[in-house]
Amino acid sequence: MPFWLASVFILQFFRDPAREVPDDPRAVVSPADGRIVEVSRAQDPYLKRDALKVSVFMNVFNVHSNRSPVDGVVKERWYFPGAFLNAALDKASLANERNALWLQTADGRDVTCVQVAGLIARRILCYVGAGAELRRGQRFGFIRFGSRVDLYLPPDAQVKAAIGEKVYAAESVLAWLTTRSSNPN
Repeated sequence: MPFWLASVFILQFFRDPAREVPDDPRAVVSPADGRIVEVSRAQDPYLKRDALKVSVFMNVFNVHSNRSPVDGVVKERWYFPGAFLNAALDKASLANERNALWLQTADGRDVTCVQVAGLIARRILCYVGAGAELRRGQRFGFIRFGSRVDLYLPPDAQVKAAIGEKVYAAESVLAWLTTRSSNPN
């Protein structure tokens, strides 16, 4: 491969364009550019709860900067070394190298955002830890080359994303969090 072609590929891979973030605080935005490969009911393996899982697969041509899906505080961060299977496969979510963030919104809604390394990706970067406050669409990490990001949402979230849909980090709304009604007791 000619040097100039390799240079262009690497430059396009590390691009990180500005994005327009939706104003609605109930919006759960995509944490990454890519395609939706999973929308299902699942068990959140980090918070041990029933959840809705939405997964975004990033191929080598997508922007790989990762952004916060919600406004919230990082309650916990977990890192797990692992394999490097094809990130498009569902088993990659628990077998591959991954970094998970537990985000909690101001009204106590829990969202788990998991960076999963892929077949080629050998490096997950995460710039935040427990106690960090993130705004929806704020950059928090990067995964090099093909990979995925899994979101575990509250079971009553209203998922908008569909399998096969192309999404953009910070701009595409994947789901809506329901508002908690106040309890008079």
